[in-house]
Amino acid sequence: MKQLVEEITPKLKEVFTYLHNHPEISWKENNTTLYVQRLLQSYGFEPHLVEGSTGLYVEIGNGKPVIGLRTDMDALWQEVDGMFQANHSCGHDGHMTMAIGTLLLLQKLHHPENGTIRVLFQPAEEKGQGALYFIEQGLVDDIDYLFGVHVRPIQELQDGTFSPAIYHGAARLITGTIIGKEAHGARPHLGKNAIEIGASFVNALESIHVDPMIPSSIKLTKFHAGSSANIIPGKAEFCIDARSQKNEGINVLMNDFENAVAGVEKQYGIQIEYKIDANIAAAEVDEEAMQLMRKAIVDTVGEENTRPPVVTPGGEDFHFYTLKRPNIKATMLGLGCGLHPGLHHPQMTFNRQALITGVEILTRTVLNAVAYAKERSDS
Repeated sequence: MKQLVEEITPKLKEVFTYLHNHPEISWKENNTTLYVQRLLQSYGFEPHLVEGSTGLYVEIGNGKPVIGLRTDMDALWQEVDGMFQANHSCGHDGHMTMAIGTLLLLQKLHHPENGTIRVLFQPAEEKGQGALYFIEQGLVDDIDYLFGVHVRPIQELQDGTFSPAIYHGAARLITGTIIGKEAHGARPHLGKNAIEIGASFVNALESIHVDPMIPSSIKLTKFHAGSSANIIPGKAEFCIDARSQKNEGINVLMNDFENAVAGVEKQYGIQIEYKIDANIAAAEVDEEAMQLMRKAIVDTVGEENTRPPVVTPGGEDFHFYTLKRPNIKATMLGLGCGLHPGLHHPQMTFNRQALITGVEILTRTVLNAVAYAKERSDS
């Protein structure tokens, strides 16, 4: 297999360079989709566009079992060197490269001989919406095993080491507005100060407590109010980041958050409007899927470079697939690639050679799953 991997390596480096240099934000991945579609068509694949989205999928083989491999496509919108732009600082360019590499390697191996491997190119992971849309479209209803991959920062995995599971946490990203009442600075009794209301709101958030055995947090990450020293501000805009390592923890946080909002509204006789911009589920990892991936890691890089599952407070919408479709057995590959300074950092970089190793691991994983599922169905 390694010789075949070497044969496709130059192409994969070219693919990564293109994707890295042409990032697109969530639901705007139009050129990315077109590039992937044309590239795969040039190799004889038949990509299927997902109606109503910028996603697509490709199948190789036929019949049962159906093994899924999912990659994300979108970039972040952030300030880079003083300019706001789309930026692949979460590694989705690398994830797509590995998915494409897996297809090319499977093609060279003439596998699977029996069964179907479906590779999903999913948009809008950063919004926490892409997986839910794919689920609504029925793209995973018949999938038996589903695998994903995510590059990991050096704080979690050292370069050249790999993990068969990533236990992401749950998250809710919230934006909102406190609607008070403006007044002259000399007549505060005529207004409802959005900053004072915001201070009470912060205190209400700080009073939220979850089972201490479940790492959780909810905090204000943005607050903007006021325009002049002599004007009582009547409006404030805010952002909130809520996270928990388990889905039951995030449910507690959100219930208490709603109570906090209602309490502050009643206390001041004002209105707080908000919306959830991103909704991320905590990981539900399947033991069988994890062991199939672990075997692939060991067969590729040896036991000495295989690490235990990674537990991280970061979020990933991949886990909606198992939360909404419990019949799917799933896990994600943690790719140790010397990533620094960190995920979502505007200057994030990593050892791109690790992507080539990732292709081999993912290819072995999906083939392991096909063989294992066939063995179980025949016994």
